[in-house]
Amino acid sequence: MNQYDEKYDEKQMEQEEKMMDEKEAEEKTFEEKYRRDPLGTLVWAVILIWLGIVMLANNFGFLDRFRFGFADLPFDFPFFNEVWPLFFLGAGFILLIEVLIRLTVPEYRRPVMGTVILAVVFFGMGLGSWDLIWPLVLIAIGASILLRGLFRGR
Repeated sequence: MNQYDEKYDEKQMEQEEKMMDEKEAEEKTFEEKYRRDPLGTLVWAVILIWLGIVMLANNFGFLDRFRFGFADLPFDFPFFNEVWPLFFLGAGFILLIEVLIRLTVPEYRRPVMGTVILAVVFFGMGLGSWDLIWPLVLIAIGASILLRGLFRGR
């Protein structure tokens, strides 16, 4: 082998090492940013706690006595004395709170469209009527486009 081949091999090895270091740094950043997400862990823990509270309230008969004075509204709220609709409504609100936190707190910022869609599905399951949910879906999509446009320039 001549000197030119040795220098070429050394440069090639240096480039490969540099690429490996960059790849390891990217993987580490990804892991730190997405896999160690305390907000996501907190949100799902709160959703499980909410499920336990709703089920316990049902077992003690609190949901049977739980009524609201919504007689003046043009639609009915059939979900206040049933476990699963009440759970899904609460979980939807918890997920929307997560979305708001992710949009406002830079340390927890990450894509939220999947969470918004899951929250809307939970609201649909909780309300049992998609006639009330489709307007919320349109509002959520419009708000997402608006927020994306507002925060894109930053």
